[in-house]
Amino acid sequence: MTKTSARTQAAAIVGDAALSYEQALDELERLVAAMEGQQLPLDQLLNSYKRGAELLALCRGRLQAVEQQVRLLDGAELKAWEGPES
Repeated sequence: MTKTSARTQAAAIVGDAALSYEQALDELERLVAAMEGQQLPLDQLLNSYKRGAELLALCRGRLQAVEQQVRLLDGAELKAWEGPES
């Protein structure tokens, strides 16, 4: 990895930290739709795949953090969702 690509990757990670879960998921869904619905050049397809992997990792990390917070709030026991009350 060159110094330039390392800097670019570091900047992307810092930029991703500002994304909300919903923004990251929305971008990921758009990337997947573009990859499935178009004949993209190989380089663009690879870049889209890499970006998708970054976004997926960000979403998974945020979900795990929220799950951990819920466990702490519920006394280390994750309770089953019963849905909204009627």
